[in-house]
Amino acid sequence: MATKKTTTFSSKPSGSMAPWLGIAFIVILLDQLSKITINKLFVYGEEKVITSFFNLVLAYNKGAAFSFLANEGGWQRHMFTAIGVIAALYIVYLLMRHSGQRMFCWALSLILGGAVGNVIDRIWHGHVIDFLDFHWSGFGHFPAFNIADTAICIGAALFVLDELRRVNK
Repeated sequence: MATKKTTTFSSKPSGSMAPWLGIAFIVILLDQLSKITINKLFVYGEEKVITSFFNLVLAYNKGAAFSFLANEGGWQRHMFTAIGVIAALYIVYLLMRHSGQRMFCWALSLILGGAVGNVIDRIWHGHVIDFLDFHWSGFGHFPAFNIADTAICIGAALFVLDELRRVNK
Protein backbone atom coordinates (compact mmCIF):
# COMPACT_ATOMS: atom_id res chain seq x y z
CA MET A 1 0.00 0.00 0.00
CA ALA A 2 1.44 3.34 -1.03
CA THR A 3 1.50 6.13 1.50
CA LYS A 4 1.31 9.77 0.70
CA LYS A 5 4.33 11.76 1.78
CA THR A 6 3.41 14.79 3.87
CA THR A 7 5.51 17.52 5.37
CA THR A 8 4.94 19.24 8.65
CA PHE A 9 6.06 22.63 7.41
CA SER A 10 4.28 24.25 4.53
CA SER A 11 4.27 27.70 3.01
CA LYS A 12 0.57 27.29 2.20
CA PRO A 13 -2.02 28.62 4.61
CA SER A 14 -3.44 25.99 6.92
CA GLY A 15 -7.00 27.33 7.03
CA SER A 16 -9.41 29.89 5.70
CA MET A 17 -8.92 33.60 6.27
CA ALA A 18 -12.67 34.25 6.11
CA PRO A 19 -13.38 33.88 9.85
CA TRP A 20 -10.49 36.17 10.75
CA LEU A 21 -11.49 38.85 8.27
CA GLY A 22 -15.07 38.44 9.53
CA ILE A 23 -13.95 39.21 13.08
CA ALA A 24 -12.06 42.28 11.86
CA PHE A 25 -15.14 43.39 9.91
CA ILE A 26 -17.37 43.05 13.00
CA VAL A 27 -14.92 45.19 15.02
CA ILE A 28 -14.91 47.83 12.26
CA LEU A 29 -18.71 47.78 12.05
CA LEU A 30 -19.25 48.10 15.83
CA ASP A 31 -16.58 50.79 16.05
CA GLN A 32 -17.96 52.90 13.22
CA LEU A 33 -21.61 52.53 14.30
CA SER A 34 -20.74 53.59 17.84
CA LYS A 35 -18.74 56.59 16.62
CA ILE A 36 -21.51 57.68 14.23
CA THR A 37 -24.04 57.43 17.07
CA ILE A 38 -21.93 59.41 19.54
CA ASN A 39 -21.06 62.00 16.90
CA LYS A 40 -24.77 62.54 16.16
CA LEU A 41 -25.97 62.59 19.77
CA PHE A 42 -23.21 64.69 21.35
CA VAL A 43 -21.46 67.97 20.64
CA TYR A 44 -17.69 68.14 21.00
CA GLY A 45 -16.71 67.98 24.67
CA GLU A 46 -20.21 67.07 25.87
CA GLU A 47 -20.25 64.52 28.65
CA LYS A 48 -23.00 62.21 29.94
CA VAL A 49 -22.50 60.59 33.33
CA ILE A 50 -23.37 56.88 33.22
CA THR A 51 -21.93 55.63 36.52
CA SER A 52 -19.69 57.00 39.27
CA PHE A 53 -16.65 55.87 37.27
CA PHE A 54 -17.78 56.00 33.63
CA ASN A 55 -18.97 58.74 31.27
CA LEU A 56 -19.70 59.02 27.60
CA VAL A 57 -17.96 62.01 26.07
CA LEU A 58 -17.31 63.20 22.53
CA ALA A 59 -13.58 63.76 22.16
CA TYR A 60 -11.34 64.09 19.13
CA ASN A 61 -7.82 62.71 19.03
CA LYS A 62 -5.55 64.03 16.29
CA GLY A 63 -2.61 62.08 17.67
CA ALA A 64 -1.98 58.48 18.57
CA ALA A 65 -2.50 56.64 21.85
CA PHE A 66 -2.98 59.02 24.80
CA SER A 67 -3.04 61.91 22.28
CA PHE A 68 0.65 61.44 21.46
CA LEU A 69 1.63 64.17 18.94
CA ALA A 70 -1.94 65.56 18.93
CA ASN A 71 -0.75 69.17 19.03
CA GLU A 72 1.47 68.98 15.96
CA GLY A 73 0.74 70.84 12.73
CA GLY A 74 -1.31 68.12 11.00
CA TRP A 75 1.42 65.94 9.49
CA GLN A 76 0.73 63.30 12.16
CA ARG A 77 -2.67 62.56 10.58
CA HIS A 78 -0.96 61.34 7.42
CA MET A 79 1.79 59.52 9.29
CA PHE A 80 -0.63 57.63 11.57
CA THR A 81 -2.90 56.85 8.61
CA ALA A 82 0.07 55.41 6.69
CA ILE A 83 1.19 53.39 9.71
CA GLY A 84 -2.35 52.01 10.09
CA VAL A 85 -2.60 51.04 6.43
CA ILE A 86 0.85 49.40 6.41
CA ALA A 87 0.04 47.54 9.64
CA ALA A 88 -3.29 46.36 8.20
CA LEU A 89 -1.61 45.04 5.05
CA TYR A 90 1.05 43.23 7.08
CA ILE A 91 -1.61 41.73 9.37
CA VAL A 92 -3.54 40.42 6.36
CA TYR A 93 -0.30 38.82 5.12
CA LEU A 94 0.23 37.22 8.56
CA LEU A 95 -3.36 35.96 8.59
CA MET A 96 -2.81 34.34 5.19
CA ARG A 97 0.35 32.63 6.41
CA HIS A 98 -0.93 31.52 9.82
CA SER A 99 -4.70 31.17 9.42
CA GLY A 100 -4.71 27.88 11.35
CA GLN A 101 -3.31 29.37 14.57
CA ARG A 102 -6.43 30.33 16.47
CA MET A 103 -5.28 32.61 19.28
CA PHE A 104 -2.66 34.30 17.10
CA CYS A 105 -5.30 35.00 14.44
CA TRP A 106 -7.84 36.20 17.00
CA ALA A 107 -5.22 38.69 18.20
CA LEU A 108 -4.38 39.80 14.67
CA SER A 109 -8.06 40.10 13.70
CA LEU A 110 -8.87 42.33 16.66
CA ILE A 111 -5.82 44.51 15.97
CA LEU A 112 -6.70 44.67 12.27
CA GLY A 113 -10.29 45.73 12.96
CA GLY A 114 -9.18 48.37 15.43
CA ALA A 115 -6.47 49.74 13.17
CA VAL A 116 -8.81 49.99 10.17
CA GLY A 117 -11.53 51.57 12.33
CA ASN A 118 -9.18 54.34 13.41
CA VAL A 119 -7.77 54.77 9.87
CA ILE A 120 -11.32 55.31 8.62
CA ASP A 121 -11.72 58.11 11.19
CA ARG A 122 -8.44 59.77 10.23
CA ILE A 123 -9.35 59.70 6.54
CA TRP A 124 -12.99 60.74 7.01
CA HIS A 125 -12.73 63.24 9.89
CA GLY A 126 -9.06 64.11 10.19
CA HIS A 127 -9.04 62.76 13.76
CA VAL A 128 -10.13 59.71 15.74
CA ILE A 129 -13.44 59.92 17.60
CA ASP A 130 -13.15 58.80 21.23
CA PHE A 131 -16.06 58.51 23.64
CA LEU A 132 -15.42 56.02 26.46
CA ASP A 133 -14.30 57.93 29.55
CA PHE A 134 -13.34 56.06 32.71
CA HIS A 135 -12.34 57.93 35.86
CA TRP A 136 -11.56 57.17 39.48
CA SER A 137 -11.76 59.42 42.48
CA GLY A 138 -8.30 60.61 43.44
CA PHE A 139 -6.75 59.41 40.16
CA GLY A 140 -8.62 61.47 37.59
CA HIS A 141 -9.70 60.55 34.09
CA PHE A 142 -8.13 57.91 31.91
CA PRO A 143 -7.77 59.28 28.35
CA ALA A 144 -10.97 58.74 26.36
CA PHE A 145 -10.90 55.84 23.91
CA ASN A 146 -13.18 53.91 21.55
CA ILE A 147 -14.10 50.37 20.48
CA ALA A 148 -11.24 50.23 17.97
CA ASP A 149 -8.74 51.06 20.74
CA THR A 150 -10.31 48.41 22.95
CA ALA A 151 -10.01 45.78 20.20
CA ILE A 152 -6.36 46.71 19.65
CA CYS A 153 -5.60 46.37 23.37
CA ILE A 154 -7.41 43.02 23.68
CA GLY A 155 -5.65 41.83 20.53
CA ALA A 156 -2.26 42.88 21.93
CA ALA A 157 -2.99 41.05 25.20
CA LEU A 158 -3.98 37.90 23.28
CA PHE A 159 -0.82 38.22 21.19
CA VAL A 160 1.33 38.33 24.35
CA LEU A 161 -0.62 35.42 25.87
CA ASP A 162 -0.17 33.39 22.68
CA GLU A 163 3.58 34.06 22.69
CA LEU A 164 3.85 33.09 26.36
CA ARG A 165 1.98 29.86 25.64
CA ARG A 166 4.24 29.15 22.69
CA VAL A 167 7.40 29.78 24.75
CA ASN A 168 6.20 27.47 27.53
CA LYS A 169 5.62 24.54 25.15
